[in-house]
Amino acid sequence: MAEPDIKTRNDYTDGSVFKSILKMGLPSMFGFLIHHLYGMVDMYWVSKLSQGEVAVAAITFFNNIMWLFFSFNQLVGPGSVAIISRRYGERNYKLVEKAIKESIILKLFFGLLLGGTGLFFAEDILVIIGARGEALDLGIAYGQIMFTVMPILFATYTIFTAMRGVANPNMALVLMLISNVLNMALDPFFIFGYLGLPAWGIKGAAYASVISYCLTFSLGLFLFYTDRTNVKLNLSGVEKITLSSMWKMVKIGIPAWLSDLSFSGSRLVIVPLIATFGTSVVAAYGVGTQVTSLGVTILVGIGLGLSALIGHNLGGHKYERAKKTADHSILLGVGIMLTMALITFILARFIMSIFFDNPETIAQGVTLLRIFALGFPFIGAFIMMEEIHLGVGLNTPAMILTIIHSWGMQVLPILIVTELLGLGSSAVWWVLSISILVSANIFYQYYRRGKWLTIKL
Repeated sequence: MAEPDIKTRNDYTDGSVFKSILKMGLPSMFGFLIHHLYGMVDMYWVSKLSQGEVAVAAITFFNNIMWLFFSFNQLVGPGSVAIISRRYGERNYKLVEKAIKESIILKLFFGLLLGGTGLFFAEDILVIIGARGEALDLGIAYGQIMFTVMPILFATYTIFTAMRGVANPNMALVLMLISNVLNMALDPFFIFGYLGLPAWGIKGAAYASVISYCLTFSLGLFLFYTDRTNVKLNLSGVEKITLSSMWKMVKIGIPAWLSDLSFSGSRLVIVPLIATFGTSVVAAYGVGTQVTSLGVTILVGIGLGLSALIGHNLGGHKYERAKKTADHSILLGVGIMLTMALITFILARFIMSIFFDNPETIAQGVTLLRIFALGFPFIGAFIMMEEIHLGVGLNTPAMILTIIHSWGMQVLPILIVTELLGLGSSAVWWVLSISILVSANIFYQYYRRGKWLTIKL
């Protein structure tokens, strides 16, 4: 039963649907956009080291490990989004507090488990995905530092999720800005040793991340425990933390975890195949994925706000509004990525020349970006549909489709075009682009059935 409303709390389930999407989604979008900008700035500074392309390739290799490890974040993330936002929509704030605490505990646990695993097996994993020589050494140096902060990294994302779940998206934005601006500001000082600091090189980029994540997590807890959010956390809440409710949260997230695990695992197969074309192609692919991820980041940012908004509407039994919100968000996602595609196609050479001087690497990157751009609008539709289903805790359809997409539509065709047909890297880019077109159309046919509107939590 919901507790009495004891203070004014934000409610975005009335008024203009489009404005509600923007109010919940834009702060998350800008937050994730600045986070992605940090990733590109980080890669830019690293590319200016004496190791140049090798250093960029090292981070590209490590990022694929992070994708794999970060998939375990999905064991908690989707369940926390669905439960926190649904309980907030029901105005049951005591259960909201309980869910936030449980999600933080789970994230710290999984982050500790995976961070420890990474510290012991970083070299082995990097070798498996194709890192060799200096790229391997740099990847190990960077990765061992990043793995130490993984528990805090995981838990920090729960802080952002919880703030969106309790309709404080602007507060989550401010925290993300603080985290990433600090990270970008520290990068050149730690990497190159400005102002008398040691020149740590690629390790400096990792040290900057450690400091920013620890500060952000501490500040987030402070805001929740000092009643500055719509739901206050207390050292001893009315609703006790239980293993059964934490398991429920994890159970909701298992399909999303398997989905992310499948996608990340497929990268561990695809990247070594790309590595056979040489370091220049790997470096171009690393920058290309950063550019592609820029659009994805915008959509995921909006989508995470959308997931919470869908939960609020269903918690308040506003089903028609939830459906209208979802339809608007898909159109918004396609529009954003269509704009991104046009910009990327036109400015492909300029983008690559920011990072590289080698004409061969630039040429590889231009081809990659222009082929990738053709699939951008379909990425927009797919991600928004995925976030809609995440908001209600229905993650199995996306899991099934992602497994088919990653292995049946990407890995298998890439193996055929590279190993059997002996085609060049452009064939790989075409496979990746066409696969998302097919998957988005299949997902849309399922979305139209409307099963997500009937899910109970």
